[in-house]
Amino acid sequence: MTNERLLAAATHAAKTAVCCLLAVSWTASSRAADSEVNLYSYRQPFLIRPILEEFTRQTDIRVNIVYAKKGILERLKAEGRNSPADAVLTTDVGRLHDMAEAGILQPVRSAVLERNIPPSYRHPDGLWFGLTLRARVLFVSKDRVAPHEATSYADLASPHLKERVCIRSGKHVYNVSLLAAMVARNGRDAARNWLSGVKKNLARRPQGNDRAQAKAIKEGLCDVALANTYYMGKMATNETNPEQKEWAAALRIVFPDQQGHGAHVNISGAALSASAKNRDNAVKLIEFLSGQAAQRMYAEINLEYPVRPDIAPSPLVASWGSFKADSINLAEVAKFRTMATRLVDQVGFDH
Repeated sequence: MTNERLLAAATHAAKTAVCCLLAVSWTASSRAADSEVNLYSYRQPFLIRPILEEFTRQTDIRVNIVYAKKGILERLKAEGRNSPADAVLTTDVGRLHDMAEAGILQPVRSAVLERNIPPSYRHPDGLWFGLTLRARVLFVSKDRVAPHEATSYADLASPHLKERVCIRSGKHVYNVSLLAAMVARNGRDAARNWLSGVKKNLARRPQGNDRAQAKAIKEGLCDVALANTYYMGKMATNETNPEQKEWAAALRIVFPDQQGHGAHVNISGAALSASAKNRDNAVKLIEFLSGQAAQRMYAEINLEYPVRPDIAPSPLVASWGSFKADSINLAEVAKFRTMATRLVDQVGFDH
């Protein structure tokens, strides 16, 4: 399939599909059509291109990538059986769950994937597989937060942190996933009470992204925030915007609930499209992404935690210390995302 045919097929059939196509890139250009795999990706090309190039080098299978900011679910539904997509790469278990519920994925049974990926990070029926982990942690001020003041998610709702907490929108997928895990663990009422407590402690209306919360701590607007671990690494190594190094230097990471269930983790993951024409190649790609070489590259390039417990994180990430992750199956967590979103509305969290 030529580049032009792939792009034409990917944009065919539905003006209702909102994809916001930003980039198409190819890891190679002159191999036979039966030695390729077509990938729809929420993961930006510059993050995954080196890993996919290594896959091509080892297997001689070309990877054709269509990158989108949003709308892959709608695109796949609109394209149906005519979709050129063989596999999908996403961030957040919620997107994988929604695709599985929409019936646009197909199961994979692979001894390689079952050996490499712990059960809590893959769908019980093989519809999706986690590839990297990111913990939802506390960013706390080095100067203004004592060690005992912020050790758990519950602390975010405690009176001693009144007007000291910053957070992005409660409806962002990272926060929805955390709240859904709380519903799964403790029930709807307990999760709602926690969310109401956090709202009372906010120093400002929810806004910005995770890096914006780090900036707010540096500037003294708040003392504690929720964020994903890899943002600390991205800020600490940011040569393009060196002021972000100062934000990171003002913070320390706290892994919550280490005496309890452990820190909430989310995944980036992969799945096989129901329409896959290059099924075997797509399975080989997902297996490769769970392998030692790709997992090490993920750790070094993206500053995420490898999903494989036998692969160490990068030295920078390791410097934050080891932690206990919540072992709840993310497929179970994803079932409560809709309820979590409703709770955000019920307590008026973002207002």
